[in-house]
Amino acid sequence: MPVPKKRWAVAVLGAALLGLCGFAATAAPALAGTHPSATPSASQPCGTTAKAGSYKHIIWIFMENHSYPDVIGSSQAAYINTVAKDCGSATNYHNITHPSLPNYVAATSGLALSSLPGFLPDCSPAAGCNTAAKSIFGQVKTWKSYEENMPSNCARANAGNYAVRHNPAAYFTSLHNCSSNDVPYSRLATDLAHNQLPQFSFITPNLIDDMHNGTIAPGSKWLAAHLPAILNSAEYKGGSTAIFLTWDEGEEGQEVRGERCSTNTSDVSCHIPMLVISPSTKAGSKSGTLFNHFSLLATTEQLLGLAKLGQAASAATMTKAFNL
Repeated sequence: MPVPKKRWAVAVLGAALLGLCGFAATAAPALAGTHPSATPSASQPCGTTAKAGSYKHIIWIFMENHSYPDVIGSSQAAYINTVAKDCGSATNYHNITHPSLPNYVAATSGLALSSLPGFLPDCSPAAGCNTAAKSIFGQVKTWKSYEENMPSNCARANAGNYAVRHNPAAYFTSLHNCSSNDVPYSRLATDLAHNQLPQFSFITPNLIDDMHNGTIAPGSKWLAAHLPAILNSAEYKGGSTAIFLTWDEGEEGQEVRGERCSTNTSDVSCHIPMLVISPSTKAGSKSGTLFNHFSLLATTEQLLGLAKLGQAASAATMTKAFNL
């Protein structure tokens, strides 16, 4: 029996509508990928949004004296390798030279190696070792340096497990607010609790916890105990904070004082870990692009809308590689 034309048309239209509904249902997940799928936290710090954020708070955490192969893949660095797996890792990242101090000064100022000879002995500002150079601390509207075991604000001499050579802000004579912004590490918990994280934060663990006098395992455990507080903070969960975890310099290899390390891919003492932690950084992302401490400065200045200082002006940035 022939189907009336009217009934046939209705049937065809209904099938078409069902097909469209089915297409919409399967297409929805792809559309959802452009929006946050979860709130970032310590258990899922990265890859919670596909869209690069507008980062208003940048945090640097500097550890000490270990090369890339000493840490990445090491059973002694269980937590660090978990973060590397959950976030981003720059696999060809380099320090500037040896020993410690010139790396801290170069990273925060962009000063070229030729301008750093005065800092090669790891000298103290209390003994007149300083610079009038501009720095990231002076560029931003707000900053804090959180120094573990520092006995008083902007302490310019070593004290116990506090090493002033790991506290770059104390070396810049152009900073007139070091005494109020260079503070003991315990202040970080207060600032996180009151949503008062500055634009730029520099975190230095003490000589044991940063792996300088201690070993890799205690340093990894320190990060496991302290990094989650930042990741669970309202400002990180709100998507406004990016964190860079790196080491000042590598060890073993040549470790020559004043060595040119920023582009040296043959000396293991010039090759260090760099982990990039942000809500928009894809979990497990890696980049083999050659980056260094000047790249870290350039990336931070780019994210905060600042002019690039010194060698940062020509350094490759990490924004595209890690979806920042």
